[in-house]
Amino acid sequence: MCASAFFSLLYSGTLLAEIVNIDNNELQKLLNEKTFIIEVRRAKEWAKTGVIKSSQLFTFLDRNGNFNEQKWQIDMSDLSDSSSPVILICRNGSRSKVIGNWVVYTPDYQTVYNLKEGILSWKRSSGKMVTPSFWADRHSSF
Repeated sequence: MCASAFFSLLYSGTLLAEIVNIDNNELQKLLNEKTFIIEVRRAKEWAKTGVIKSSQLFTFLDRNGNFNEQKWQIDMSDLSDSSSPVILICRNGSRSKVIGNWVVYTPDYQTVYNLKEGILSWKRSSGKMVTPSFWADRHSSF
């Protein structure tokens, strides 16, 4: 699906959930509560900066701005209880905000958090990071 169709889809439904922009302090509190984290950057980005240890690594948009909605929904349903909150993280908060706006229009999700300044801000604040494992390769084919 191209980016323009994505944005049309994004704003065509009824809001079913809430997206909440959070900062690093709020992220730390949610990490302490073991809130589910999804890293939506690409594998090269994960390798460059590292990731938060408990993150699930899912590339959402390819280099051309396309995404595979069906694969995303299957991957999400395999890993996450949609009634539980989820944190979306990207490089600087832009992609994760767009994705969060899409997720809130999908059935069942109640609360979606967006790290508003992304992983770069987390890293600058000395947030704990790890080198991504083989898991990144498994989910970065898109």
